[in-house]
Amino acid sequence: MLAQSHPRQTERLDALRRYAILDTPREAEFDDLVALVAEICEVPVAVVNFIDADRQWFKAEVGLGVRSTPLATSLCSHVILEHAFVEIPDTLTDPRMSDNPLCVAEGGFRFYAGTLLETPEGLPLGTLCVLDVKPRTLTPVQRNAMSTLAARVMSELNLRLSLKVQDVLRREIDHRVKNSLASIAAVIQLQSARSDSADAQGALAAVGSRLTALSALHEEMQLSSDGESVDAAKLIERAVAKLSLIVGEKVGFALDLAPTMVPSDHANAIALIVNEFVTNSARHGFGDSAGTIAITLRGRAGGYALTLSDDGRADAQAVERVERNQGLGSRVVGSLARTIGAAPRWSTAEPGLRLVLDAQLDRA
Repeated sequence: MLAQSHPRQTERLDALRRYAILDTPREAEFDDLVALVAEICEVPVAVVNFIDADRQWFKAEVGLGVRSTPLATSLCSHVILEHAFVEIPDTLTDPRMSDNPLCVAEGGFRFYAGTLLETPEGLPLGTLCVLDVKPRTLTPVQRNAMSTLAARVMSELNLRLSLKVQDVLRREIDHRVKNSLASIAAVIQLQSARSDSADAQGALAAVGSRLTALSALHEEMQLSSDGESVDAAKLIERAVAKLSLIVGEKVGFALDLAPTMVPSDHANAIALIVNEFVTNSARHGFGDSAGTIAITLRGRAGGYALTLSDDGRADAQAVERVERNQGLGSRVVGSLARTIGAAPRWSTAEPGLRLVLDAQLDRA
């Protein structure tokens, strides 16, 4: 007896597609679950199945040996039309299954019990079911175990769906942030080109370079596995690559960076500190001359050490002015350093300027 379509068939199939579970490879988590169900219920066959438009597909099974069957022989296609739990002690006495080839054949299935796999909206996707070749009934403990494990299946599926939705949302936000940063940078460049004021051009250039640093941070956060921590070494490499386009070929870089995972607030500070040091070295340390900026990153117990230096024309007096926070750049660096638990140490690099930051990751 072929089962009728579910009253909300279109909605049900749409929901099944959203979970993206059909035709996926076998997974140990589901295989272990059906093996446990079979053992608890003392049956030879247990499956996690989903009812598609024209087939019954098995995510996991023991004792069956196939991954799908036609709806014409599907016992579960009847069950999704009914209650949360269905038990049929003898299939040959049930009009829905008494003519089913899987039941009437020699050694066919004579016992069936299934628990619905339902979405939070109450749409049945399939069942967790057990079968036996002889009539029987389950104990209350076995029925309760099936319901509990079916809920576990749906919890896993709902978690995966939630993560998928979050990933799509995050990608959309990332795309919009990237476009917004690019649009703002374009407006700044256009405004700078139209301005006749050297001071205004300098201020716009500073804002533009900071946007470049934030863009590097955004890109590295996109590549982060958890979206909350970043490899500071890769972040600095990305920021330097972008800053190289701004400061030009006259500025070279020597990078010695050890992989160092930092939280997002530290990553933001690092990107902006690198930006401030590089742009100020290019503008004031080198002037019209060529020069090299060295950046070293090392992890240590409870934190990391970041050192930036150039071989420009800074002398002891320049260092003294920086230490007194007389320039905007040094004030910005000082403020950012405090957010990562570091006190900036300025000194001469003989020649040039050096900045050392000992950051704390384990602050209370």
